[in-house]
Amino acid sequence: MILINNCKKRLMYSMVMLMIILVHAMFCKAQKTNGPIVLNDQQFLFSATGFYIADVVDDRDDRSAVAWLLPAAQVNGPASKYTLDLKDGASSAIKQFISKGLAVNKALRPITIHIKKLRLDETLQAGGRIDGKLGVVFSFVLRRNGNDVQLIDYKGGSNYVRTWGQQMDVAGLLGNVIQGGMVYFNTWINKQADTNIKLAKGVKLVFTEYTEQPEGDTIYYAANRPIKWTDFQQKPPTSKYEAQVFPSFGYDEEVKMVKGIINIHLSLKSYLPKSACWVKEGAQTAYNLNHEQRHFDIVKIVAMHFKQLLLKEKLTIENYDGPINVQFLDSFREMNDMEKRYDDETSHGIDHDAQEQWNKKIDKELVSIK
Repeated sequence: MILINNCKKRLMYSMVMLMIILVHAMFCKAQKTNGPIVLNDQQFLFSATGFYIADVVDDRDDRSAVAWLLPAAQVNGPASKYTLDLKDGASSAIKQFISKGLAVNKALRPITIHIKKLRLDETLQAGGRIDGKLGVVFSFVLRRNGNDVQLIDYKGGSNYVRTWGQQMDVAGLLGNVIQGGMVYFNTWINKQADTNIKLAKGVKLVFTEYTEQPEGDTIYYAANRPIKWTDFQQKPPTSKYEAQVFPSFGYDEEVKMVKGIINIHLSLKSYLPKSACWVKEGAQTAYNLNHEQRHFDIVKIVAMHFKQLLLKEKLTIENYDGPINVQFLDSFREMNDMEKRYDDETSHGIDHDAQEQWNKKIDKELVSIK
């Protein structure tokens, strides 16, 4: 009797059932071993809803054969092994085998199988027993936007024991293990499709405004929270100016996969540290406070420009952080340039006419970005 013992760790229930159903065929339909191995057509036990096999690539170091076998019948003297290969080669034979057993839907993810190992070895043991060991390693790679994305490797195989005079159905054994690898990958991709970033189908930006409760040293911009003189907590330095603030902007980023889409949550921060704000004694007028408030308003305007420009970007799965970082640096320069122009044109608030023109300009911008 030929004994079959599957060696694949983590083998799924469906793979076990597959081996049970097909094991009888390996006893009864042993292929003649004097020619290339022809894989038997099999209808796979699942339908692929997340991928199709676009190609099979043979990456083995030794592609001369897939099976190193002992003769079916005992011979006088030491038995020499003979080799068998798949008809038309491993990559072509396996691709054809899978395409006949599994429907191709090119609207799904294109997967390339890289054959890292595919080898059946028979070894003569004491008492005339012949042990067979089949080892398989497939690497599943996603082809996306011209790039290869390594997904997962499948390591499987089967062991069997036979005696002289018995013959193993090599084609059936290979077919079962190949289908087992496909069952494994199908189970993996179905579980991972919604949460694994490698399988993402698109990118979505989600913006929120950062808030902090209770308020600490930092003021985060809000229309109903203008700055007050009590916010100016730094000791005034020696300076020709009467007051000064140092607002800026930034963002927190959190990336989540939601139903196969990369959701990039950007929490925008337009902020002003109280400990960096100062005002000289006697300079605490409404006019001066308005001038400093407008510095904070400018930062808010630039932060919203940053948001609007990002929404126009075509972010890709392969590189979404790059454009975000580049745009942030550009917006940061815009903030510095706008703040300088504001102070230059108003002479730091001394030119009342210019200040009024900037007040109107800033108010118009704040309305337009809501």
